[in-house]
Amino acid sequence: MSILVDQIQAANKAFVDAGITAGGRDDVSKYPSQNLAILTCMDTRLLDFLEPAMGLQRGDAKVIKVAGNTAYESFDSVIGSLMVAVYELHVRHIIVMGHDDCGMLKTTADSLCQKMLAAGIDEKNIAAIQPKLKAWADPIMNIDESVRHTVRCLRDNPFLPDSVTIYGMTIHPGDGAIRVVDDGTQQ
Repeated sequence: MSILVDQIQAANKAFVDAGITAGGRDDVSKYPSQNLAILTCMDTRLLDFLEPAMGLQRGDAKVIKVAGNTAYESFDSVIGSLMVAVYELHVRHIIVMGHDDCGMLKTTADSLCQKMLAAGIDEKNIAAIQPKLKAWADPIMNIDESVRHTVRCLRDNPFLPDSVTIYGMTIHPGDGAIRVVDDGTQQ
């Protein structure tokens, strides 16, 4: 096995053993207690940081992570996840949470295509997805505006009900300060 798998297995054994020693872990419902879903970025600096900065604990919210915290398509896996959260898990609030210093501010369709080509990905395969890459990566130029754009896309999405309130926020990945860029009243 790889060193990574060995590390994960050792950490998991310690985690499980600690839970058993403590008399078990509390049952947590699959339904978010705050009726909240958060669409945020996959940035490593947000791991075990975002939720405490928002005052959230295990079981409070559904968290969906995707590069750039975007949801521009009318249906994709992000929208599908939000649909499950809304229709199956009682979510009534969605927060689009961007962050300062997002790597997507420097990522473009062209940069991704060049790196894919250098990694040996066939040019025909790259050409086939280049228009979708441009529509996804290239609009992210300013994090606040990107969050606002995603909020608008979610509000206009034909598969999400108007009864869900959608907010836009950003977090600083260093100090955890959150700023509201859309307070949900522009519904």
